[in-house]
Amino acid sequence: MSETPTSKALAKQLLAILDKDSQRLQRVDDYVQGKHDDPYMPEGADDEYRMLAKRAVSNWMPLLVKTPTQALYVDQFRRGGADAVRLRDLPEWDHWQRSRMDARQIAVHRGAVTYGHSFTVTEQTPKGSRTRGLSPLRTAALFEDPANDHTPYAALTVLRKPTDETPGKAKMWDATNVYEVTFKSFTDEDGVTVGAGVKHGATECPITRFSAYIDLDGRTYGVVEPMIPVQNRINQTVFDLLVAQTYASTKVRWVTGMAPPLKRYPELDESGQPHPQAGEPVLDANGNPIPLPINHNAKRFLFAEDDTVKFGSLDETPLGGFIESIDMSIRHLSAISQTPPHHLLGQIANLSAEALLAAETALSRMVEEFRTSFGESWERVARLAAEMDAADVDLDDYEIEVIWRDMELKSLAQSADGLGKLADQLQIPVKGLWGRVPGVTKAELDEWDRLAEEQDGARQLAQALRRAAPRSAGSTTDVSSTFAASTAGTEVAAA
Repeated sequence: MSETPTSKALAKQLLAILDKDSQRLQRVDDYVQGKHDDPYMPEGADDEYRMLAKRAVSNWMPLLVKTPTQALYVDQFRRGGADAVRLRDLPEWDHWQRSRMDARQIAVHRGAVTYGHSFTVTEQTPKGSRTRGLSPLRTAALFEDPANDHTPYAALTVLRKPTDETPGKAKMWDATNVYEVTFKSFTDEDGVTVGAGVKHGATECPITRFSAYIDLDGRTYGVVEPMIPVQNRINQTVFDLLVAQTYASTKVRWVTGMAPPLKRYPELDESGQPHPQAGEPVLDANGNPIPLPINHNAKRFLFAEDDTVKFGSLDETPLGGFIESIDMSIRHLSAISQTPPHHLLGQIANLSAEALLAAETALSRMVEEFRTSFGESWERVARLAAEMDAADVDLDDYEIEVIWRDMELKSLAQSADGLGKLADQLQIPVKGLWGRVPGVTKAELDEWDRLAEEQDGARQLAQALRRAAPRSAGSTTDVSSTFAASTAGTEVAAA
């Protein structure tokens, strides 16, 4: 930027961005919540048609979001280079646990996958730095280069939307300060007020953006928006199926040569006097007799005494074509969204392990893309937290690496066999393979590390005793056995 804008100018610009993006993001939110566009209905559709239209909504959007996000869990951090330390000594992991991000990371990932982007803010507190997620529906950020910059120039999140009685409230961050902002509406520039800035404790804006998909123009989008047309197509086909199922899925009985019973005037009128037209048919406004409704259902039979009366039936409308069309549309949804078909259709019987792995390939590639993008964002969060906590890390330290949980479906025996081969055949250090054990947590890794250190200490002590103790000629007593026996005796005495 050629000139440094004022805090009020930044607030106006950020509020304008929120107003501009609100309609698009709200449409995405509506589809996730099941508030879809109505299927096409003919003009003058009655209440029954509208009820079928509401029932026709088959909301697939939450499944498209949950499928990849359920494979996105940060398990731990790791440092490379000469500053590599043990997991339990990492300050960024302390910040992670202090912020309760084991659970809160899910909302951050889900927001980015749904809307295309989400945000976090890292703040100083009396107990250390903490990070929390920010809704993309209420937060906007400014970048000098939106496609390539990872650090925002400024960011704003709305805490309270304006009403007729009370103004809106927001909080804004720039490179050094955090500001309280009040505004009358998103478009009223004259109603924006910015309070005095307070240092936020970092050397750059503490807002971090998480982008699912981003192009070279800086535009972000998630998995929901491109799927809206396919979702509408599925809803329309389901609506057509429900209409056919309701009105044309059963046989229609017909009869000719039989007059229905007519509505006639009673013998007495309302006052109890003889009716002047007793027994005569009641006529409608056009002068035609009004027939009485016939109580006919599947349990009743139609018969006639006149041999000229004819009975027949009209065939029902076949529903197979509608069902096949729905199945085809769901398969299109699966292919375009990179969601395995068996996640949507539930057809998993008689599939081999190789077939399941092949079906999961597209999803695995999408998850890996998200991990690459989100991992860079979490690394920036860790650097911000370490800087605020005055740890031995600065914002230019790019050795921090995010370790994602292995969500691949495989048995413990398979994993153990593979890891054992890596250690035996490739001579990879065994301790370096601990983190690849499925389901292992950081606490377990720390415990294994502690136990290994104790075991190494006992082994080194035994070796030192073996080297130092003199051995008499012909003696068959092993020093290590003596040490083991003595330690066992010590444990018994302690017990």
